[in-house]
Amino acid sequence: MNSTQEIIFGLLGGLAIFIYGMNLMSECLQKAAGEKMKHILELLTKNRVMGVLAGALVTAVLQSSSATTVMAIGFVSAGLMSLPQAISIIFGANIGTTITAQIIAFKITDYIYVFVFVGFIISFICKNERIQNIGRTIFAFGLLFLGIETMGNVMKPLASSPVFTNMIAQVAERPVLGVLVGTLMTLVVQSSSATIAVLQNFASQAGADGVTSVLGLTGAIPILLGDNIGTTITALLASVGQSKDAKRTAIAHSIFNISGALIFIWFVNPYAALIRSISPSGAEVEVISRQIANAHTLFNITMTLIWIGLLGLMVKLVTRIIPDGTEAQADLARPRYLDKNVLNQPAAALRLVAQEVLHCSQMVQEMLTQVRQAIQPEDVHALQVVRDQGSALNTLHIEIDEYLADLFSSGVLTEQQATQTARLMYVLSDIERMGDLSAEMADALLERTGKKYAYSPEALTELENSLDSIEKMYCDAVDALSVGNTAALDELLQHKDQVLDLDIEMRKNHMQRVNRGACNKKMSVPFMRILHCIDRMGNICVNLAEIAMNEMNFSYFTGADGK
Repeated sequence: MNSTQEIIFGLLGGLAIFIYGMNLMSECLQKAAGEKMKHILELLTKNRVMGVLAGALVTAVLQSSSATTVMAIGFVSAGLMSLPQAISIIFGANIGTTITAQIIAFKITDYIYVFVFVGFIISFICKNERIQNIGRTIFAFGLLFLGIETMGNVMKPLASSPVFTNMIAQVAERPVLGVLVGTLMTLVVQSSSATIAVLQNFASQAGADGVTSVLGLTGAIPILLGDNIGTTITALLASVGQSKDAKRTAIAHSIFNISGALIFIWFVNPYAALIRSISPSGAEVEVISRQIANAHTLFNITMTLIWIGLLGLMVKLVTRIIPDGTEAQADLARPRYLDKNVLNQPAAALRLVAQEVLHCSQMVQEMLTQVRQAIQPEDVHALQVVRDQGSALNTLHIEIDEYLADLFSSGVLTEQQATQTARLMYVLSDIERMGDLSAEMADALLERTGKKYAYSPEALTELENSLDSIEKMYCDAVDALSVGNTAALDELLQHKDQVLDLDIEMRKNHMQRVNRGACNKKMSVPFMRILHCIDRMGNICVNLAEIAMNEMNFSYFTGADGK
């Protein structure tokens, strides 16, 4: 293998180790953070300043501004977050992503294998899941620097190559060319943190005098600006097929970085002088990595301070680019909240799943209400709508199950998250059964219409009363699951006893009416089907109440408990 091949494969291999280490560190940090990720996500619904802070914190944990941006797009598309909130989070994400460059600027070459060894020992020996994840985080941190060290070693011969130094000179002399190079690098690698790490390594190579950088800070800054532009492509791709606000959020991310590049490109030399004045002094080749990190951080802080005061203007700009218009009516069978782009962020993904399950529970509540109201007077259209909703609910159930299967298979869930998610799947199954029974009841009620038979007024009144009790039980159970309100569960259990007594009474009364000719005997089978559905619904409501009493509620996923 010749020297050129060694350099290319060494650079690619080092980059691969770096990206793998960064992704592994992100995954393990999320698992180690566990419940703390929920509390960070709670900040997302606060004011614009808290949104910036939350964006920075989440990005610090995820080690990727693209991941945070994709998550914000998912939330705003699901309607869990307003457009201004999502934009403020993206501002914060741009600050948070600079932490990686600051970490890289530390010279810990002598301790790389210490981190790798200690992290491996902790993760290998300890049985506690949280401590294991801390160990894996340390191990991944070591891998990250091992990748940087590998790239640095293979780049050293480049500094003495006339072809390479001439190319670098052209980039340094033409800032626009540097912006293009940085943009293309990030488009290829799909990670601004990785391309900035490569930039820091390139810049750390000594020139002919052995003291000055082969690239220099003035040559590095335009490439840095290009890196920031390139990272916006991920957000734009994530917004494809999403709501208008999701597209606006992605465009806001692009405007933030592009406007910054357009401003700073005119002041590269003064900006470089400012960065040198606030950075450690010493030989350029020794301090330029920190200078690049500081330039990256100051750029994003400055642009955030500018745009946070102009948030209203940003909203108007993106609204003008993506104007309001008529949207197609939502498909009932299509998930309203699920977004596969956030599967690698379990706290965010589970929040979306919980909202989707709550959406299913609201559909069932509407179905129960429609069935009860369609009994007297008979409303055939409403009953047919209930059957369609039942079919849509079954499709939604399958979609949610597949989404959760993808989430489990990704291996990003902590043990506690996996346990709570399994309970959530159990709740979803009960909710779906309630929907099936509502649709079955609608079928039974439509059967009288097809055969042109009629129930007696007494039978219809009894059915209404039973369904009214079931509806109250279901609402109490869902309320307890939604916000942890278990105060009404005792009353729910009393309703169950009343429904059971009423069921027995209704069966007896129906047979008496048949005997005296008040009800057609051919309606006994569909009537008994309805009573059977009501009895099973009561049992399901009790099941849901028991789950709520066992401290399982949706506030675990949504953060509504405030804990």
